[in-house]
Amino acid sequence: MSESDHKTRMAQLEGRLAAARKAQEPGPRKDEHYSQANMAWRMVTELVAGLGIGASLGFGLDTLAGTAPFGIVVFTLLGFAAGVKVMLRTATEIQRSQAAEAAARDEKG
Repeated sequence: MSESDHKTRMAQLEGRLAAARKAQEPGPRKDEHYSQANMAWRMVTELVAGLGIGASLGFGLDTLAGTAPFGIVVFTLLGFAAGVKVMLRTATEIQRSQAAEAAARDEKG
């Protein structure tokens, strides 16, 4: 085998290796606005925050007015309702954004 034949084969091998490396490279990362876990934690946090704020307001009202169980029960229920409302609004927002992303993908493909 001659020297030029060896160099040609090495160049071909390097070209194939470069092509293989290029094929193995990960593509650009798609910007996922929300992962499933992030969505779930956001909704849980909103619900717990509503409950906590309602219970705190109820406890404060009970302490100031002396209406022991009434305020905390009523405001905890109101906080729960507010938390569920915010949670549903977030779910609708996320659903709309995912539908828009799916429509954009369908237009491309």
